Amino acid sequence: MTKINAKFCYKLVCRLFLSCVCFSMFSCVSVDPAKVDVTLQQSQPEVKLTSYTETLNELGLMTEIYATGELRIQSDPVGDNTGTSGSTGGEIPRDITEILKSTLNSIGGNVLYIPYDPAYIQNMNVTGYSNFEGKLIPEVVVSGGITEFDRGLTTRGDGTDIGAEASFTNAPSWTPANTVGFDYGNSGKEGTARITLDFNMLDFKTLAGIPRMNTVNSMEVHKALREKELGITLFGPTFGRKGSIKKVQGRHAAVRVLVEVSMIQMIGKYLVLPYWKLLGDDSDPDPVVIKQINRYYYSLNDEERISTVQQWMFLYGNDLKLSGQLDNPTVMALQKLSPSFAMGSKTIDLDTFVNIYTGIPIDERTLARRNLLNTQILVEQQSDSQDEVATASTLVQEQETASYKAPEASVAPTVSKQPDKSSQAAAAPTAQAKKRQKTTGIGRMISDEEW
Repeated sequence: MTKINAKFCYKLVCRLFLSCVCFSMFSCVSVDPAKVDVTLQQSQPEVKLTSYTETLNELGLMTEIYATGELRIQSDPVGDNTGTSGSTGGEIPRDITEILKSTLNSIGGNVLYIPYDPAYIQNMNVTGYSNFEGKLIPEVVVSGGITEFDRGLTTRGDGTDIGAEASFTNAPSWTPANTVGFDYGNSGKEGTARITLDFNMLDFKTLAGIPRMNTVNSMEVHKALREKELGITLFGPTFGRKGSIKKVQGRHAAVRVLVEVSMIQMIGKYLVLPYWKLLGDDSDPDPVVIKQINRYYYSLNDEERISTVQQWMFLYGNDLKLSGQLDNPTVMALQKLSPSFAMGSKTIDLDTFVNIYTGIPIDERTLARRNLLNTQILVEQQSDSQDEVATASTLVQEQETASYKAPEASVAPTVSKQPDKSSQAAAAPTAQAKKRQKTTGIGRMISDEEW
């Protein structure tokens, strides 16, 4: 019984050996080492897209829908402030100014990027091709850089080794050994690094920092190494296969993503926009923006709040009159958009005001409603201007008539009486009140003194 098992095992091992040899022969491209060759993969140029490419376009659309007005922005040279780019052989970019330029210029909408290139302007001025006439002056300047790059924050390794060996006493005499073995190995290593970018917004005229207009964003980047090997030993000879792969998350690509998300946050805060809606459902509202909306709410009276909310609800698709009154159509529209709004309310509460503002849809249909609303407001402003001119002309005529009818000679000296200011205010509202009533968006970040 033992002899039968030994013969069976011997035949099985020989067949396995021949099968492995044949497989290895056919799997080789060429047996001759001098004819070794490798095939290079070819790829075509493609547009560089990130997870925030479309978000930048949506931010530009948001500036138009919220009627923020034009924002002229310029960038300061931005680079690596840690010095790691030189010591690591360019593991992170040394200068990211061009990335910042591309990011700002891709937003569009009401955001207008103005490049900073004094050498080019000076050369054009010397050659006579151009001068400063017609050049736009920026309002704000963005400065910043790569402030942190921590390598090797965590490094972890793991591995698995399996081996087995068997000896055969009745192996043929021509074999160099009488053992059969099997080995398998699987090992890997993972590492994590962190990149941090800081940006600040400065006022172009004063070159002073705008309070709370800054961003500090970090991103972890990873790299990993994995190796596998398989070996078989048959009566002395050993053969097998081995493979390894190493992957590194692009540091330069991570920097581009950090620049894009930082500009979305900074411009969104400065223009008082609910930009977090563009970053995903997991993004929390920005407290700086919410604070500015609250301050704008308390700067309006009840009529102005209602009129402002009516304008915003017009963007939702509700055809309402900008009456500044809580009429039935306005109340019904508020109930649909904000179920918490009380039916008997005489004014707009703060929560409803914030929810209506931050919930305006961001799409082309809403932009069309914005353009229609702007047209209607422009027509009303022109009509109000004509009424003011007519009222002022009537007042002048009445004063001239009264002066003409007065007796030329009188014992008592005449006293010129100034027109009543209250009657003038009632007849023609001030330009500041008119401007406030026609405001269609919060606008942009303003200082405490301006409030």
